Amino acid sequence: MRPASRLAGIPPTIFTEMSALAVRTGSVNLGQGFPDADGPAEVLAAAERALESGHNQYAPGPGLPALREAVARHQERHYGLTPDPATEVVITTGCTEGIAAALLGLVEPGDEVIVLEPYYDSYLAMIQVAGGVRRPVPLRAPDFHLDVEALRAAVTERSRLVLLNTPHNPTGTVLTREELEAVAAVAREHDLVVVTDEVYEHLTFGAAHTPIATLPGMWERTLTLSSLGKSYSLTGWKVGWATGPAELVGAVLAAKQWLTFTSGAPLQPAAAYALDEVGHWPGELAANLRARRDLLCEGLAGLGGPGSRLDVRVPDGTYFALTDISSLGWSDGMAFCQALPERAGVVAIPVQVFYDPDLPDHADLGAQLVRWTFCKRPEVIEEALDRLAKADLTAP
Repeated sequence: MRPASRLAGIPPTIFTEMSALAVRTGSVNLGQGFPDADGPAEVLAAAERALESGHNQYAPGPGLPALREAVARHQERHYGLTPDPATEVVITTGCTEGIAAALLGLVEPGDEVIVLEPYYDSYLAMIQVAGGVRRPVPLRAPDFHLDVEALRAAVTERSRLVLLNTPHNPTGTVLTREELEAVAAVAREHDLVVVTDEVYEHLTFGAAHTPIATLPGMWERTLTLSSLGKSYSLTGWKVGWATGPAELVGAVLAAKQWLTFTSGAPLQPAAAYALDEVGHWPGELAANLRARRDLLCEGLAGLGGPGSRLDVRVPDGTYFALTDISSLGWSDGMAFCQALPERAGVVAIPVQVFYDPDLPDHADLGAQLVRWTFCKRPEVIEEALDRLAKADLTAP
């Protein structure tokens, strides 16, 4: 029996494919963005205490009050926002569920969703499952910043929602306040809801992250999504949250209750502890990641022969860097990434899968781009760079 038509044309996530390839070939995995070291020991200990003290049954559907309150304090401490933890915060099973629940809860069939491109692959999948119509706005090389005129041109009478992501995966762009003000102006003018994925909010390298919800007139129309996983190197915990006005958060909860109903109970007290008591950790992680970013980017920039060095885009945030492989003679990033494990024992991600497959002119924008992660230990990055330096990376 074939899958339902709502899933037609949605390929398996590239992360599963490439991580399996890394395991099968014994390659260094610079593809999927998960750290190879756990987060703070005291947060792990808090989870252990929760397990041992009886937090092993269902948590309330919206999340434990202690975590919702900790999320509200986090938003106030960092951004001056004051969501009511009872009605304006909901805990999700990672940001991925938050995205799914937001789109299912807010998008009617036929509604258009404006989305920055390239995009995290679950965006495309869940827009389609929700019955929405995607309207991609490309962030174009070499700087991958917002084209405000392209954003305005994407708006039609059927537009319902802007799906924003900053700091941006996979480009590493941190949208400037001026860019966000342009998005806010479009949203106010056309009465659009903004759903913003800010999971890399604390992982920036000199560029300031501004939540769009803090701009004038935007709190009431913005649903902000984030999670513990990236900021605390606990990606497997899948503890996320949505904050915003009660009607938008309520739409997330209305969908979430039929997805997971609730999220991992013993991890929620530990997540609250992390936000309240270990708030210094994300900043220290960002500083550490900056050094690893520089290690990776400098190493990648040295690959290739004279006149054919890799073009590397040094990111302002996240833990991903992009390269353009055209100098190596490749026109297809997927072919390059599929050949890389056998040639060099390294796995990376082809960025073309994050562009709209039904718009050839868009798909071509990412055809020669490859994403590499630097959230691994320095010695792992060095091993990958050594393997790459010894391999023939030129196109056949």
